[in-house]
Amino acid sequence: MGQEMTLPIHTPVLLIETVEALAVQPGGRYIDCTIGTGGHAIAILERSSPGGQLLGIDADPVAIEVARARLGHYGSSVLLVNENFVNLQAICHKYDFLPVHGILFDLGLSSLQLESGGGGRGFSFQQDAPLDMRFSPHQKTTAADILNTYSETGLANLIATYGEERYSRQIARRIVAERPITSTLHLVQVIERAAVYRRDKIHPATRTFQALRIAVNHELQNLESALKQAIAVLGAEGRLVVISYHSLEDRIVKRFMQQESKDCLCPPNVPVCACGHRASIRMFTKKALTPSPAEVRTNPRSRSAKLRAAEQIMHHSDCCSAVEDHCPPARLEVGKRRRPSVIKKLRIAFSAM
Repeated sequence: MGQEMTLPIHTPVLLIETVEALAVQPGGRYIDCTIGTGGHAIAILERSSPGGQLLGIDADPVAIEVARARLGHYGSSVLLVNENFVNLQAICHKYDFLPVHGILFDLGLSSLQLESGGGGRGFSFQQDAPLDMRFSPHQKTTAADILNTYSETGLANLIATYGEERYSRQIARRIVAERPITSTLHLVQVIERAAVYRRDKIHPATRTFQALRIAVNHELQNLESALKQAIAVLGAEGRLVVISYHSLEDRIVKRFMQQESKDCLCPPNVPVCACGHRASIRMFTKKALTPSPAEVRTNPRSRSAKLRAAEQIMHHSDCCSAVEDHCPPARLEVGKRRRPSVIKKLRIAFSAM
């Protein structure tokens, strides 16, 4: 408990917008795929009471311990799992947490990882620490491994691709010349000497640190996989909400939602659909939601956040299957009453047959 008091408490970004986008309701079942220190989770649990359930996932074992301390008084309403969300579907099956009303991905780093040196893992370029950057200690490759073993070309490509850094070649050249590099402040000095002075709002090391963290944790590949799994575990009318913090993440989320909201993905010159793809979601945020000026003033780290949301849709053919298969009791009941919106949708579908 003493550790909880000394650790920074992460201020949840777009909190009201997130809860509204998830359409949190009493008795609902929700997943926070990046629970961190539990900021969004607390709001979800409060809104879903009584009877709400939350599955909290995080690859960082330190985050899980802090979340456990903060959410302990919610008792059996909370299930915390120290895993990467790339295994979302397997986790849901293992703990029989299916289907769900809403899933949240709050991507990026938490204050827990950025402040206090991220537990000595080198996430922040403002404090000296070993260049680790792994979310989980079970991962093999560290940022130092990449910096000290990749070729100059490999480093330049990585920094350009994952950091969108215009000076990637100069930075890579300087890194190779000054290896071995094992600490954050050493790397910052190398980047500052390599990068041309610029009047940017961000620190010269920001993009390189972002690129290394993404590469170490396979963040973009894991996100693409987890989004597909999220659709599979959502129940009818379930909500998917994603908060991203840089263009690489947002591009993946936007492209995924646009693709999954279309019935046909065939090229325009194909006269008859041959792909057989069916829309699985309906987007209700065509443009990403961003923090208000007031929120940015109180929480500057929220300035780059973008929220996108979508709703699982139910096809006519789905209604032909047994109701139990698609809308089991956990999905249909709130307290001990059936959920009107689902029943209404079923009636409409069956009456059209």
